[in-house]
Amino acid sequence: MPTYVYEVLDKKGKPTGETFEIVQPMKDDALTKDAKGRPVRRAIVAPAVAGKWSPIKEKSAMSNKNLERLGFTKYERKGKGYMERVAGKEGPKSISADD
Repeated sequence: MPTYVYEVLDKKGKPTGETFEIVQPMKDDALTKDAKGRPVRRAIVAPAVAGKWSPIKEKSAMSNKNLERLGFTKYERKGKGYMERVAGKEGPKSISADD
């Protein structure tokens, strides 16, 4: 179900600047009043689509599995001055400041 953004209107039908989001089926009619009985209208906003460069796609692109598949090596900090390899096959298994 999509999330819709609604604008709260004043008595003259002008937006007050207050908005809220609500998840509702597409088949439902748009709301005309909020929970407090104030008039509202659906706001026109850009849709949230997971495109090629969206944060949603970025997380999967930077996953350990994907980095390893592409030939990268990734290290994560496991303690102060100590890192372990979590993706890839090249390089040492761990790096420490004491080495």
